[in-house]
Amino acid sequence: MTSILLAIVIGAAFGAVLDRIGATNPNWIGGMLTLRRLHLMKTILLAIGVGSILMFSGQMLGLVDVGHMSVKAAYVGVFIGGLMLGAGWAASGYCPGTGVAAAATGRKDALFFIAGGLLGAAAYMATYPAWKASGLLDDVAGGKVTLGTVPGSSYDGLMSMSGDVLGIVLGAVFVLVAFALPDSLVGEGDAVEVPAE
Repeated sequence: MTSILLAIVIGAAFGAVLDRIGATNPNWIGGMLTLRRLHLMKTILLAIGVGSILMFSGQMLGLVDVGHMSVKAAYVGVFIGGLMLGAGWAASGYCPGTGVAAAATGRKDALFFIAGGLLGAAAYMATYPAWKASGLLDDVAGGKVTLGTVPGSSYDGLMSMSGDVLGIVLGAVFVLVAFALPDSLVGEGDAVEVPAE
């Protein structure tokens, strides 16, 4: 019961942060994807970078248990699904997390986004045997692998470099890029917002 309450509190806090940084507004997401308003992109890069540095530093210091790290297998279906998710994100202005947070703020368009996502998930579940038989769900590139080798994990690394060090370096690069990016790469960053509801 405690873990469920903790999940609710953390989820609510995460949703509040998403709303605060503008991730629940499809206009902000559209501005990010068209490179006209990079505030959200900079925030995402900074969060990933800081999280990566903290997690991999924690693993090196023994504060984070590597056994909790979950690596998903690579397969062709993941890449196709990623392309579909990206296209849906661009078309709707929402990804799954931001769509749910936007619905919690009262955005009606987000409710249609969630309904479409649930229908898509149901269609995938109903047709799963066909996808499995097609071979699109078979492991590629070694299945569950990481870029670097993480001591104590059960996953192979593609490079002999320490995965912890690589994670810290990549995290630092993300943080540097977040600070180096201008507010806009294309056109005017302060475009007039049109309500999405």
